[in-house]
Amino acid sequence: MPRNLLRLAVILCLGVISAAALRHASGAPMSFQLSSSAFPAGQPIPKQFTCDGTNVSPQLSWTGAPANTQSFALIMDDPDAPAGTWVHWVLYNLPFNAHELVENVPNRQELPDDARQGYNDFHKIGYGGPCPPSGKPHRYFFKLYALDAKLHLKVGPSKVDVEQAMQGHILAQAELIGRYSR
Repeated sequence: MPRNLLRLAVILCLGVISAAALRHASGAPMSFQLSSSAFPAGQPIPKQFTCDGTNVSPQLSWTGAPANTQSFALIMDDPDAPAGTWVHWVLYNLPFNAHELVENVPNRQELPDDARQGYNDFHKIGYGGPCPPSGKPHRYFFKLYALDAKLHLKVGPSKVDVEQAMQGHILAQAELIGRYSR
């Protein structure tokens, strides 16, 4: 490679690295992330958030949503359930400016700010905590979607209904995994 082209390539690479460093240094989030003050990623979900405890939803917070987000949707499920993936929580139309769900979200179809909840596989509205059979730990996926629109769904939708309505509207996805065993 001619020397001038090599120098140009090095300069361009350094420019890209510098621009990325400046974006990061400016405090702008680098990616969409979901976390909980209740448990670290990949760790056990405390008993109070399960059917063996008070069965309340854990606190969740997120950062780095795309600027053009119009709403959020959250699905929590257990892919390790004996009968196949078990749905524990379906929320949608969380406001675009939300950054957190507080602990113990009420199990109601309608929440403040036009947010809605759907049915879980316990045939109930709202959160249904981990409740696996005894044995090895199950993984619980909290999947948060940043959407470019609000979802227009019938009252009490299922996970499938929400997933179908989200098609073509997902800007970004963040995920948090917790574990639980009995």
